[in-house]
Amino acid sequence: MIVGKPLLSEDEIQKRVRELAAQISADFEGHELIAVGILKGAFMFFADLVRHIKVPMTIDFIIASSYVKDSTTGEVKVYYDLREDIKDKNVLLVEDIVDTGVTLNYLRERFLEQSPRALKICALLDKRERRIVDVPIDYKGFEIPNEFVVGYGLDYDNQYRNLPYISIFKKSI
Repeated sequence: MIVGKPLLSEDEIQKRVRELAAQISADFEGHELIAVGILKGAFMFFADLVRHIKVPMTIDFIIASSYVKDSTTGEVKVYYDLREDIKDKNVLLVEDIVDTGVTLNYLRERFLEQSPRALKICALLDKRERRIVDVPIDYKGFEIPNEFVVGYGLDYDNQYRNLPYISIFKKSI
């Protein structure tokens, strides 16, 4: 396995996280927010983002995925669900990467069935070229090329999440 040079440096990521948090804070000024992190991949981004959001909030998590190693199965599995009631609440769903859009669209539709006051989506990375299902992203960190990436919470077979930057990942032959 080869982890190549960083695609996004730690400094670039942190600068963009602070910008996204400022925009979210401005949009929800005077309102409470429920921030929901999609685990495992979004854990670093989520933690950094919520630390910079300046409105009252509660935090919850959901574990869902349609991926095994580096390929999507097309079927979304929810391993851990929300504990918070989101009816009539402002919800910010935080994702690490929007690739095919299958998982995020599934969660979005599931959340909308619970009648939140508002549902906004924040994604650190957008890999538009791979999109199968179009899903709206209200707050986007970076658009990236169609490359498999690891680091800053993103993994290959549950490894490399601890890198403080995002790097293109190549399998060695």
